[in-house]
Amino acid sequence: MQIEIFSLCDAATTENGKLNVLGAFDTLWVGKLPAVHPHCTVALRVRFHLSEGNEHNVSVKFIDADGKHIVPATHGVIKIDYSEGQKTSSANLILNIQGLKVDKCGEYSIDLTIGAKSRASLPMFVRKRK
Repeated sequence: MQIEIFSLCDAATTENGKLNVLGAFDTLWVGKLPAVHPHCTVALRVRFHLSEGNEHNVSVKFIDADGKHIVPATHGVIKIDYSEGQKTSSANLILNIQGLKVDKCGEYSIDLTIGAKSRASLPMFVRKRK
């Protein structure tokens, strides 16, 4: 398994196997706290080898510095279709988040688990605008 794209962004779409990502970022600038970011998206593209099978459990968690979830963890299943003669195939996952509330400045984490293993982590920084 290879993670090709794992990004926090403004928006993402998928069509005919293509993943379109708009406005990748890692910092939320806020005027006051608590703050609500109206919309963001986690975009993921993962490549699997035929030997890894067709179905994989996936979860994404947004965690603050104290280990507290800032949104409920998301769980799902990625199903892979391998075309005849292909040894690898990719899957796209888009997680849209509405009204992301943050209570404090600092570093947050977006954690990706596939199967029973932690596979990747993205930092998300919340900073106060001066």
